[in-house]
Amino acid sequence: MTGLTAEIVAKYNYWIYVILMMVGLYAMIGKRNLVKKLLGMNIFQTAIILFYVSMGVKRGASIPIVDKYSALKNGVDAAQIVNPLPHVLMLTAIVVSVSVTGVALAVLLRIYREYGTLEEDEILEKIGK
Repeated sequence: MTGLTAEIVAKYNYWIYVILMMVGLYAMIGKRNLVKKLLGMNIFQTAIILFYVSMGVKRGASIPIVDKYSALKNGVDAAQIVNPLPHVLMLTAIVVSVSVTGVALAVLLRIYREYGTLEEDEILEKIGK
């Protein structure tokens, strides 16, 4: 394989995240059903979370727990320790995503009770009358 092809194949996970993001974006923009839009938003959010988690991975690195005495005596090689910050931030993003989905489902339920449909065109038609 050539250098460019090998680089593209080596980063296959990023291509998967881009495809997931585009599927989610298409569902949010192209679909008229509000539940499908919400599902597209969840797919988009999941792709971003997976992207950030995969960026925080270091091959061959250890967990960020060090002995303070050996760290003071010998120092710490930061290249050999995984940074936990991206993973912690994405854990927070997962909690926010679940909360937003729950609130959005409650709003969709209220919209369905009010208008009898979740199709965007039909709702806009009923509002316009």
